Amino acid sequence: MADKIRVLLSEDEVNKRISEVAAQISRDYQGKEIHLICILKGGVFFTCELAKRLELPVTLDFMSVSSYGNDTKSSGVVRIVKDLDEPLAGKDVLIVEDIIDSGRTLSYLIEVLKQRGPESIRLCTLLDKPERRVKKQVTVDYTCFTIPDEFVVGYGLDYAQKYRNLPYIGVVEQ
Repeated sequence: MADKIRVLLSEDEVNKRISEVAAQISRDYQGKEIHLICILKGGVFFTCELAKRLELPVTLDFMSVSSYGNDTKSSGVVRIVKDLDEPLAGKDVLIVEDIIDSGRTLSYLIEVLKQRGPESIRLCTLLDKPERRVKKQVTVDYTCFTIPDEFVVGYGLDYAQKYRNLPYIGVVEQ
């Protein structure tokens, strides 16, 4: 590893909190089936771990969106790279994200998905950086951790496509 990574949240902390959030979701959706929408690529690790812990029927779909293109700065224009395979009409939808900061992409995505007729849409994230929120109307229903404005990797989050496979959340230090 060329970069120095400081552990922000240990593997045990992450696993414990995912279990707690899954228990809350299971209580909130008791008697229902939940349709998880995993936002790729970063959300896949968290979505799989969350789904394994849910105590209710689960269906799963994947979506990939981009507002970055080939740049490191958001263009502000959201583009759907991979759309859903299944219709959403009548489903209780839970969007699962790895991290939410500005909220621009999710604000757009939620409006697009609402037009597809789901019964409900809620949002779940592993990490939240509310101090970076530009779109204040983005409501996060389930948050595992609120973190400071630092560049994090691990558990699906990457730095130039590296470090996604770390079992903990770390901060890349210069």
